Amino acid sequence: MTFRHSKWQYFIALCCFAIFLFILHALTSDISFSNYIVYGEKVVEHQKQRLGLSKKGSDSIMQQAALVDGIFAHHRSPMALTDADGKPIHNRIVSVPNFGTSFPDINDVQLATAKKMGLAHRVKDRAEAESRKDGLVFIGDNPFYRVEKLNQSIPYLTPRAARLLEEIGRAFMDSCMAKGVGMHKIVVTSVLRTQADVDRLRRYNANASENSCHLYGTTFDIGYNKYDRINDPTQKEKPTEWGVKLKSILAEVLSDQRTQGTCYIKYEYKKPCFHITAR
Repeated sequence: MTFRHSKWQYFIALCCFAIFLFILHALTSDISFSNYIVYGEKVVEHQKQRLGLSKKGSDSIMQQAALVDGIFAHHRSPMALTDADGKPIHNRIVSVPNFGTSFPDINDVQLATAKKMGLAHRVKDRAEAESRKDGLVFIGDNPFYRVEKLNQSIPYLTPRAARLLEEIGRAFMDSCMAKGVGMHKIVVTSVLRTQADVDRLRRYNANASENSCHLYGTTFDIGYNKYDRINDPTQKEKPTEWGVKLKSILAEVLSDQRTQGTCYIKYEYKKPCFHITAR
């Protein structure tokens, strides 16, 4: 019993001696305890600055943007289109329970992100958009989507919104192939709206919004009743697949993106489209 007590005393003495040495080192070196605290604060502040967060508190919009950047930084895994025996894989089309409730993000929700992540100043007209190379990129027809003829907007987006659009187009094309409906691509129906577009709209529609998400370059519309079939030039041309199937597949793709937090989505009834803002 005495031996055990002595052993514990010896252990406590060693701990005290180690603490004494640490304090002595802190007092005799350039790094005091306050220095350690300041250093830790600097590390935290560096992380805040990297994520675009303010000192006053957490900015949820910028936090989410940093997470989205991390998602898109990963390489896309190739989708398996055949099984081990080389037979085509035809996955079941699931869609979403309800379009309205699955994509409920109203304009006010999307607008807060559009203002934070988009253009600081509205674009006056197309000429100004073409000269603003720093914050806008031109989008046009490509292998993953087609841009419809635009009458009330121009084909420009912020780089992160353009990246999201391409990702949606790629995923939709992959899903079409995996579900056995043939290769199709989406159709973009509305993109960046200039102040001139808004003024023109308000001449014919007094209810046209003066504060649309489309003014900030973060938002685009994808039609849910328009698709382009991609045919093999060496084979007989095939018609576009039944629209209900393609709409369901597109809804699955968009639901996945929304679940990951890459975008806000509103299902529009009057104008047949998905209204999407990049986060």
